[in-house]
Amino acid sequence: MEVKMEKEKAILVGCQTTADDDLRFQYSMEELVSLTETAKGEVLISVVQKRERIHPATYIGKGKVEELKGLVGQLEADIVIFNDELSPSQKRNLGPALDARIIDRTQLILDIFAQRARSKEGKLQVELAQLQYILPRLAGQGTELSRLGGGIGTRGPGETKLESDRRHIRRRIDEIKQQLAIIVQHRDRYRERRKKNKAFQIAIAGYTNAGKSTLFNRLSEADSYEENQLFATLDPMTRKMILPSGFICLITDTVGFIQDLPTSLIAAFRSTLEEVREADLILHVVDMSNPDYFHHEKTVNRLLEELDVKDIPQLTVYNKRDIQHPDFVPTADTPTAFISAFDKEDRDALKKKIEETAIAMMEPYNVLVPANEGKLLSMLKNETVLRELSFQENEQVYSCKGYTLRDHQVAGQLQKFTV
Repeated sequence: MEVKMEKEKAILVGCQTTADDDLRFQYSMEELVSLTETAKGEVLISVVQKRERIHPATYIGKGKVEELKGLVGQLEADIVIFNDELSPSQKRNLGPALDARIIDRTQLILDIFAQRARSKEGKLQVELAQLQYILPRLAGQGTELSRLGGGIGTRGPGETKLESDRRHIRRRIDEIKQQLAIIVQHRDRYRERRKKNKAFQIAIAGYTNAGKSTLFNRLSEADSYEENQLFATLDPMTRKMILPSGFICLITDTVGFIQDLPTSLIAAFRSTLEEVREADLILHVVDMSNPDYFHHEKTVNRLLEELDVKDIPQLTVYNKRDIQHPDFVPTADTPTAFISAFDKEDRDALKKKIEETAIAMMEPYNVLVPANEGKLLSMLKNETVLRELSFQENEQVYSCKGYTLRDHQVAGQLQKFTV
């Protein structure tokens, strides 16, 4: 019998300072609603205050805290979620005033990551980020940490671990870092092997919920988890993709970007995003149905800049064409494609565009390959973009024309057959 989990009732709290743009603040509150729903919470009400600056002691003003206290009792809320990362002192001061669990945007994102992590590495990275978040907040949290109720913001390493002292947490952080270093070495070795075999690598990057996994699954016939939720993918997954000419390349689905991503998470997931740095081509997927698509695009571009991938060719893929937002205007300064990931014709056109982009990075070849060189002919079909293939019966050779990656091993083998 399936046990249906009751959703936790949440009140959301945001503070708009004079530095915040109205529209951007509104979108960030809407995003907080989506994050809460993804974490299996039910939003009862959003409480917003406009202030010159965030209150250093209680995030919102004292009067607003009183109003919030009344709402918690009246609506019987289980949890109050703040739209920014609360400082340890803000959290301590708000605790006694509100009769509900208090978490902030960072904890909420960490909680979703804890639900989503599938691989050993993903789980370790989430635990590391959670412990780094908890460490400075340990003082005065004894009662809160001993409340073993579970729920949003408590998933992951488990409350009992968190009740231990700082020494234990620091030791655990060191252990996790060592384990992650070993995993990163493994991944580096895989990457080196791929490099040696010189496979053409494509990384899909983009804002969370832009449709990356849907596109990844349909381009590669994979079975990555796809859902209309934030952070549906956490662990990078690499699959083969066959382009129209038969050229086989590798495509990787990566974790979604988000504005105001917790700093501890950026560090923890840097190695996950390393896949993007190793790519020959980045597909930047943008959800053109989202009213805030422009900020999403800017957020991803900024984070890609931080990853130092400006020299890698980019193709901006505007997705969800079928439900495009009426105010949508493309703003990318890279080559673009407009698609719906569910539409086969759109995907075929995208594959064609990817192939054209790949050819621009390749060198042409024109060779006559003897009929008995079966292995080489097979390599030309799969590992190069083969444009012409004809059999010349008199000489018992195949005339082959196409394009190959400059430093691919096949390029060296072709030299002796060049026309």
